[in-house]
Amino acid sequence: MNTRSTPIRVLVAKPGLDGHDRGAKIIARALRDAGMEVIYTGLRQTPEMIVSAAIQEDVDCIGLSILSGAHTVLVPRIYELLQAQHADDILLVLGGTIPAEDEARMKASGVAAIFGPGTPLETTVQFIREHVKPRALLTNGAW
Repeated sequence: MNTRSTPIRVLVAKPGLDGHDRGAKIIARALRDAGMEVIYTGLRQTPEMIVSAAIQEDVDCIGLSILSGAHTVLVPRIYELLQAQHADDILLVLGGTIPAEDEARMKASGVAAIFGPGTPLETTVQFIREHVKPRALLTNGAW
């Protein structure tokens, strides 16, 4: 289990043109109730907006909620942007309607876990707690 003195910070994001955010709001509330700090970006976020917010907010985890089917385009782009910003230490998790045949591709695109409809909230909370990586510390002006 991850031991830390500060709460885990999670960015919950709805990338793309998906206009349904009930699940994202339920997850955000569950994470908050579990003691995590949650930043919810709202609907229709671009990959660039998500990565920028994650870096500005110094989050430990990005939780993407995608119901539109655009995960095969959006997730690889988000991971590419995280790598370009040297922020691929941020845990990336995915929720929504992700077909089983796409799971391996999502994991190859940096996704640590996929939580589909019906996943118990505690399963998601526990996974994030156990898999958040310690963040790099700024020392002497360099990472």
